[in-house]
Amino acid sequence: MEAERKGAGALICVPTYEEVENLPVLLERIWSSAPLAHVLVADDASPDGTGELADRIASGDGRVHVLHRSGKQGLAKAYLASFAWGLERDYQVLVQMDADLSHDPAYLPTLFEALASRADVVVGSRRVPGGGIENWGPVRHFVSWGGSTYSRLLLGLEVRDLTGGFNGWRREVLEAIGLEAIDSTGYCFQIELKYRAVRSGWRVVEVPIVFRNRERGTSKMDFAIFLEGLLNVWKLRGVEVARSAAARAPTASGR
Repeated sequence: MEAERKGAGALICVPTYEEVENLPVLLERIWSSAPLAHVLVADDASPDGTGELADRIASGDGRVHVLHRSGKQGLAKAYLASFAWGLERDYQVLVQMDADLSHDPAYLPTLFEALASRADVVVGSRRVPGGGIENWGPVRHFVSWGGSTYSRLLLGLEVRDLTGGFNGWRREVLEAIGLEAIDSTGYCFQIELKYRAVRSGWRVVEVPIVFRNRERGTSKMDFAIFLEGLLNVWKLRGVEVARSAAARAPTASGR
């Protein structure tokens, strides 16, 4: 268990776009909490040199890997490419986290422990007792809470933090839920991943985290991304309605 808490067999997937200031700090914090974990930096051709910095770090540290992508293609595609990379290389646990220091690597041992003992998917949750958000204004608090609540009610899910991006997955879950069929982008991607896991019967556990607004740089979230996410939730709902209707329809032999 101690080796698992330190990240043995785990790949931490970190999409980057213009995070050259944050990347060294993030890696230092990850090694402090999970020194055996590996990190995959998936860089979307950052013009500030994030990808080149990642290459230099990787050349001296075998725990760091770099996936260079041709341009800014969005968070969802970066994570899907990262998951595929990790699954091909037989990592047993894959973790999503932001590069902007809003996700504290100090929580990594808690995520790893939950995956080893009681969960197939672990959600670093801002919306369970002990979790929270720091340095957000009231409007952003309301928008985030409203989006997650709206999605939970529409999809009939009990997971309280559907939109959070600090999540851990056992490889079996990602292999089973059909990553190749995911077409959500932006805000809805995190929702669809959790939705597919729950619908497939995997154990999803939430552990509390405190989310801190990014320390350096500017946020890449905007209202257009948020609105797109809420609209895409209806597509997931449509799939659910169609599936339920098909399950209720009489078979030819039953007529």
